[in-house]
Amino acid sequence: MSSVGTAQWSSKFAFTMAAVGSSVGLGNLWRFSAELGTNGGAAFLIIYVACIVFVGIPVLMSEFIIGRAGQSASAVGSQNDLAVRSGVSKLWSAGAWLGMMASFLIVSFYCVVAAWVLNYLVRFLGNSFSEQTPELISDEFGTMLNEPTSVMPYFLLFALLTIWLVARGVNKGIETAARLLMPLFFLLLICLAAYSVITSIPSGGTGKALTFMFTPDFSKITPQVATSALGQACFSIGIGNAIMLTYGSYLPKNVSIPKAAVGISLADTLVALTAGLAIFPIVFANNLSFNAGAGIFFITLPTALANYWYIGAAFFFLAFFAAITSSVSLLEPSVAYVAEKYNLTKKKAAWITGFAITALGFGSLYSQKFFEFIDTGLAGPILAPLSALLIVLFTGARLNRSIVSEEISGEGEKLGRFVMFFVKWIAPVFMSMVLVLGVLQKFLPQLYSKISGGLSLITLMVIIYVLLSLFHKLNKT
Repeated sequence: MSSVGTAQWSSKFAFTMAAVGSSVGLGNLWRFSAELGTNGGAAFLIIYVACIVFVGIPVLMSEFIIGRAGQSASAVGSQNDLAVRSGVSKLWSAGAWLGMMASFLIVSFYCVVAAWVLNYLVRFLGNSFSEQTPELISDEFGTMLNEPTSVMPYFLLFALLTIWLVARGVNKGIETAARLLMPLFFLLLICLAAYSVITSIPSGGTGKALTFMFTPDFSKITPQVATSALGQACFSIGIGNAIMLTYGSYLPKNVSIPKAAVGISLADTLVALTAGLAIFPIVFANNLSFNAGAGIFFITLPTALANYWYIGAAFFFLAFFAAITSSVSLLEPSVAYVAEKYNLTKKKAAWITGFAITALGFGSLYSQKFFEFIDTGLAGPILAPLSALLIVLFTGARLNRSIVSEEISGEGEKLGRFVMFFVKWIAPVFMSMVLVLGVLQKFLPQLYSKISGGLSLITLMVIIYVLLSLFHKLNKT
């Protein structure tokens, strides 16, 4: 019999480490830095922080409310239960379903990216970059992508480690990993940031990095930058993938949901900024260009640190810690659902689900087109934002008000009631924009280029807001 639903975090600290470990992933280390680097620095940062506050925190709080109030073994079960208790259709559980599908797909290619990380970690430990030119180091990444068999052992090792940790359960597996690895992650990140800032002072890299990151050029705030910041904010804290719905079901009643949502979002943002301080001074000190996406981690940093193998190894140890804490959280929603649905033990459910995810991961390992389709064609632009949109609509309009009041009562109640305004009126508008613009950018790029102008975006926002108002009006009747 499944025992997933009876599990609880042993302490507030354990929950915080697990939740922060879930939200702090590889995207904080390279995607945030790459987006910041290619979208105007401080101008991007201002919009990013605003999106975290007005969109990320409301969605995160909504997911915690549903998870803890539902108290089911899975995210789908929790939303189903709350739909019944609220007298609305069970179809609202589609929000949890889509989120679970997103996390299932994401963890399959996450193991592939983690394999790249382990490969580079071993390369740095062997000091194999020290005699290579920047051109050869850049070519290394392409060679690795074209010869996936070379990283297959790392892929299998990481996948097995992820499955094993989830199979051990909430307390012995996920919680233990988070309690041990996250403090080490924070310590290593702070040390690397300090090293980067201090050693880059003589060359002027630190000054340039600080100016770039914290002195805004408001002329660089464009609709495209705003759209990128909104997408990164949603991606960074991990909303719309059923993780926090599942983690919320393990949440004790003495934890303030509003404060937890704010605290986790703040920690995630601070980690992203600290990662920027660890990366940008080195980039500016070596007069390197910003590589988009994973390139900043697998091309720019190895080029800059080729003769400092110990610093390079530390960066990739850091990336490994971020990868494993995120991967176990991404696997958990699917495992919890399988355990509940088929009345299995957590261990059996983990190995069955893990086998399926590993098999799917081979597609991403051996095909970049398949990798990109899962990442930027399905999970990223469609499943996750649609899940988050349905979650905030359900929490803001369809979930019984007494249930919401009970979950945000006590410590942090005033904060919770304030955030609920954004759950109802602000977050749905911007999550709709993430969904619409993401789909257009991927599948209709010409239409996206026309609609992503300032006036067109404002028009889109007005249309969405009118539809949202009609939805709330119909809900009242």
